[in-house]
Amino acid sequence: MCKKTVKKERISSIDSRMNLERFGGLLHLVREFERDLPSELLKHTFEKCFFNTIYTTTFFEKDGSVFVLTGDIPAMWLRDSAAQMMQYLFFAKRCEEVHGLIKGVLKKQFTYILIDPYANAFNQNQNGHGHIRDLPKPSPWVWERKFELDSLCYPFLLAARYYEATEDETIFDELFFQAFDEMIRVFTVEQDHANKSDYYHEIPGRDSSRWCGKGAPVSGGGLVWSGYRPSDDKCEYGYYIPGNMFICSVLSMLAPIFEKRGDAERAAVCNRMTETIKSEIDRIGTAEVDGKKIYALETDGLGNYNVMDDANIPNLLAIPYYEYPFVDEKVYKNTRDFIFSKKNPYYYEGKCLTGVGSPHTPKDYVWPLSIIIQALTSEDKEEIRSLVDMLVKSTGGTGYIHEGVFKDDDMIYTRPWFAWANSLFAYMILAKKDYLIEK
Repeated sequence: MCKKTVKKERISSIDSRMNLERFGGLLHLVREFERDLPSELLKHTFEKCFFNTIYTTTFFEKDGSVFVLTGDIPAMWLRDSAAQMMQYLFFAKRCEEVHGLIKGVLKKQFTYILIDPYANAFNQNQNGHGHIRDLPKPSPWVWERKFELDSLCYPFLLAARYYEATEDETIFDELFFQAFDEMIRVFTVEQDHANKSDYYHEIPGRDSSRWCGKGAPVSGGGLVWSGYRPSDDKCEYGYYIPGNMFICSVLSMLAPIFEKRGDAERAAVCNRMTETIKSEIDRIGTAEVDGKKIYALETDGLGNYNVMDDANIPNLLAIPYYEYPFVDEKVYKNTRDFIFSKKNPYYYEGKCLTGVGSPHTPKDYVWPLSIIIQALTSEDKEEIRSLVDMLVKSTGGTGYIHEGVFKDDDMIYTRPWFAWANSLFAYMILAKKDYLIEK
């Protein structure tokens, strides 16, 4: 998985020239934005990362849907593919080309949710590729069937942000409503996982620490159970707190949209589930470290807590990024201080990178995603500029952002083609431009 050589440029079966022609107007707008960026290295890295998804991972299907690779794995993750689109929303008002792209991705995502709402990653067609030996045997559409709360949330986050940017109501079609209803059905079932859920996942031939099975006991009572974290690693305890926060965020975005459209029933469903989850997070979603209250990463509601943070998003650090509407600012500050301390077992300080890693990758590997989120959730100009400088100087000479990077040598990294990280870097530059550009 880990490489120590300078990599070649990404190679894809996509005809990037065709996509370049399709998005010529977007390229013009990006070049216009880049003029004010403070360094040539930043301009170069930004443009490469901004277009990486379009040029190397995006397939336009005949039915109008869009299949999006995660990068060097030939499958479409619901989470990754939504996150890979977010930077394009900055130009959606001025660029009609973006509308077709986002709506095509949403069409594909909602179709996949209706095929299997418990799956996290899908094939482009019914080719049976992926983790076919997992139990129970997945659909030939499914690459991997790890139940993660964010997999269902991310497409609706993308839809809500797209609507906010464009006011384009055509995304609210029958497919959207069917997928929404299926998401709510699954979350309702998983609020009583032990008694109502049939979900089970086993990986034959792998140690049981790598798969969730039916899951360890949880208390029941309102939080939504999850088998896996956004890293695709097994949850130690079944209630993943950032995932439940993310549900509240997305439902809080959707409720006023339903109200505006006269759909009082779905708006009420959003509000009821949000209030139930929020109350449970307030009740059992925090822990104490050195006398300070922080948000826990996981709990089972039975008195056990996992106190750490993982670089994958949604996590605790990213609470402001995914806009959890009920955050306790004091508890979040305590949590943030904890995350950037040696008390967090996945915080690493190095010669090249300092930030949060993940049990998903080797010890001492910092995830650039965590550094990007640190910048996105900061209002400190010097901190943001320092983090951006760290990122652009740690690409291993490729001009791209990687999954995990060894803290002392950016030539040692995992996943040379990880489009989500590239997209989030570009999103961060766009979101924080006022902190980077001298007035």
